[in-house]
Amino acid sequence: MEEQARQVKSGNVVHIHRKIHQTAIVSPRAVLGKNVEIGPYAIVGDNVEIGDNTIIGPHCVIEGWTRIGANNRIYAGAVVGNEPQDLKYKGEKSYLFIGDGNIIREYATISVGTQDGGGETRLGNHNLIMSYVHVAHDCQIGNNVIISHGTGIGGHVIIEDSAVIGGLSGVHQFTKIGKMAMLGAHSMVTMDVPPFFMVDGNPAKVYGINIVGLRRNGIIPEVRAQIKHAFKILYRSNLNVTQAIEQMEQELTGVPEIDHLLRFLRGSQRGICG
Repeated sequence: MEEQARQVKSGNVVHIHRKIHQTAIVSPRAVLGKNVEIGPYAIVGDNVEIGDNTIIGPHCVIEGWTRIGANNRIYAGAVVGNEPQDLKYKGEKSYLFIGDGNIIREYATISVGTQDGGGETRLGNHNLIMSYVHVAHDCQIGNNVIISHGTGIGGHVIIEDSAVIGGLSGVHQFTKIGKMAMLGAHSMVTMDVPPFFMVDGNPAKVYGINIVGLRRNGIIPEVRAQIKHAFKILYRSNLNVTQAIEQMEQELTGVPEIDHLLRFLRGSQRGICG
């Protein structure tokens, strides 16, 4: 079923096209942008906002206080904005914010936040959330992140830009995954994963720098060499983290990527993967 709305602004008629299947249930209180498509048997709740050109697939459930940006594609059976799987949650008002250009594949689930976690879950721009992924309450996910099939992301997790998480991995609550880091498939992460590095295993261990990811993200050879040197200081010099930070500050200053790595290490609350 095709729905066409009209609005008048400054004397000009602007046509707003939406395509909503006749079997979909869309609350009259939901706010829909231009060219939104909603597939068969989808459900869109009262407090949902969906941005321009976003496509909601069949049997999706979009609920809660959820704000979805433009040009997203949400595939069949995904549940977005559901209540947190947290016994402390008592129905308080909390949010899910999703940016632009994301792909959320079949049967993925993304929860709103909780009061203890700041009241919001956030997903940035141009991320790929593959099928059967769970993103729990209060997670903060950056831009250009890939989370592969069947992965479970615990509550309060932070995933920085351009990280890649292999399929069927588990990420413990309150952990942090650094920028351009890569997790191998079936990894179990219980401590922070530093930026630019590659981890694998259960429990996850660091095996080297994510050289492929660095190249794909345009990190020049000179900077890649400094990141490799930072890795050797941190993991191959028999220094503790504090001593490694001091040595990196002496030998590797002035490169934004190294500065980011140092900030990450100083700010780690759970400690870093070994």
